[in-house]
Amino acid sequence: MENRTQVTQFMLLGLSNAPELQIPLFIMFTLIYLINVFGNLGVIVLILLDSCLHTPMYFFLSNLSVVDLCYSSAVTPTVLAGFLTGDNTISYNACAAQMFFFAIFASVENLLLASMAYDRYAAVCKPLHYTTTMTTGMCARLVISCYVGGILNGSIHTGDTFHLSYCTSNVVHHFFCDAPAVRVLSCSDRHVGDMVLVCVATINIFFALLVILISYLFIFITVLKIGSAQGYQKALFTCSSHFISVSMFYGTVVFMYIQPTSSHSMDTDKIASVFYTMIIPMLNPLVYSLRNKDVMSAFKKVLEKAKLSFCLTF
Repeated sequence: MENRTQVTQFMLLGLSNAPELQIPLFIMFTLIYLINVFGNLGVIVLILLDSCLHTPMYFFLSNLSVVDLCYSSAVTPTVLAGFLTGDNTISYNACAAQMFFFAIFASVENLLLASMAYDRYAAVCKPLHYTTTMTTGMCARLVISCYVGGILNGSIHTGDTFHLSYCTSNVVHHFFCDAPAVRVLSCSDRHVGDMVLVCVATINIFFALLVILISYLFIFITVLKIGSAQGYQKALFTCSSHFISVSMFYGTVVFMYIQPTSSHSMDTDKIASVFYTMIIPMLNPLVYSLRNKDVMSAFKKVLEKAKLSFCLTF
């Protein structure tokens, strides 16, 4: 920490200051978080247990569940503790750690969705070469690249934010230590840093979006060439869950980060942030499970094995 930094802790304003809403909001967001945790853990366990799901598509899906669980967990417990205790203070170092891990896993999700789009492109457009294209090594390299990119992005955002001096207000108009909400409190000249972070976020997001759009363009062209309704339905089934996840994630992220810090409306940002920190991680396992026959079949197998083990035990 630099000697010029005088602020030693931050005060998070949270989602609501109304005392009568604290317990109802605590109950609601606890339920959302529990669904998130059990849903994503359930997807991970199912993919590990069922050999039929040991394919590139489900390898990426299991990593998506890990990332959803991690970046939601970087934020939600702090929010729940604030509702329950009324204490919304967070130390300087804890704020930096929260921002760092959230930025890492949000960035990894961004890149994972692009990798999944490429996987869907290979499955639909080059089905005969799919097994030779999406090899175990190729999948591993893509996922490792996602994590490396996430760590770099998280380091840049957090390092540049906490390199600034905070010597006046320490009240963060947000429910977690998000970079735009913290940076506006700085008494340093942040103009150049703001432009750097906007450029970094824009490059990351639009690189992933470009990969997704190009992949879906080729998928769309391939689908148009398919003469049968059965082939069209199969292609649609292959891509529909991923397309829903992409739409939910980028709808909020682009709104949040592809704009200068000075133009942010914190009240609007908080509403959008609830969706991508809590709601979307909860919905992703539902989207991929309820619309997927393979996952539902694996779930039924696990239930049958559990029932059989229970009967044999007693």
